[in-house]
Amino acid sequence: MSVTFLLALSVASPMRAEEADARKVLKAMSDYVTGQQHVQLKYDVDIEVITPHLEKLQFASSGEAALSRPDKLRVTRTGGYTDVELVFDGKTVTVLGKDSNTFAQIELPGSLDQMIDRLRAEHSIEMPGADLLLSNMYDELIAGVIEAKHIGHGVVDGIECEHLAFRNQETDWQLWVERGPAPIPRKYVITSKTMAAAPQYTLRIKSWDTDTPPDAKSFAFAPPQGAKAVEFNALADVGELPAPAEALKE
Repeated sequence: MSVTFLLALSVASPMRAEEADARKVLKAMSDYVTGQQHVQLKYDVDIEVITPHLEKLQFASSGEAALSRPDKLRVTRTGGYTDVELVFDGKTVTVLGKDSNTFAQIELPGSLDQMIDRLRAEHSIEMPGADLLLSNMYDELIAGVIEAKHIGHGVVDGIECEHLAFRNQETDWQLWVERGPAPIPRKYVITSKTMAAAPQYTLRIKSWDTDTPPDAKSFAFAPPQGAKAVEFNALADVGELPAPAEALKE
C-alpha cells in the first residue's frame, strides 16, 4: 500500500464521518419536528439586501407561528415596514396586510405542504423558513446538497446546539440544532452565492412549544373592522422583503 494512499485515507475518513454526522443530526431534527402534531413558536428574521452600489443593508422583523398538522397554519410577521398575517384552515389561504387593512383570499385545499408549494410556485412567495415546517423536511432540505459538514458545537440564545453546514450549487446554508432530547432548529442561515456580496437570510427560533395545542379559533380568519378584500396580487409587503429594500434593487 502506497504512502499516498495511506495519506488519502487519513484525510478522507474524517470527512466522510463529518458528512455522515451532519446528515444524522439533520435527520434526527427532521424526524423530531415532523413528529410533532402541534407547534407554537416565536421567531426573529434578518434579511440582507445589496444596493446597486454594493452596500449591504439588513432588515429585521419578528413574528409568531402556530400549526396543527396536517393542514392548519397561522403566521405573523412584523417589522419596521410591514405587518402581515397568513392564515390557512386547510381549504383557504388568507393574507392580511394590517397596515393597509386589506386582505386577500385564495382557495388552496390540501395539506400544509401543498399550500406552501403552491404559494411558492403560483404566487412567488418563497417563505424560506417554511422548509422547517414541511412534513418531508429532511428530503426537502437535503435535496441538491453537494457537501455537508458537522462543524461542532455552538450556543444560540444560551442554548447549546450542534452546528451544521451544507452547500448547494446556488446557496450555502447552516443550521444550529438544539442538543438533547428535543433537537429543534434554533438558527437557520441561508447565504446566496449567485448575488454579489452574498446576502444572507437568518431565522432564529426564540421559543418553541409542542405541549400546548393552538386554539381552533387560531385558524379561523375574521376580517378586522373596515378591512377591504383585494386581489392577491394587489397586496403589498406579503413577501419577506420590505418595500424599501425592493426599491433599492431597482
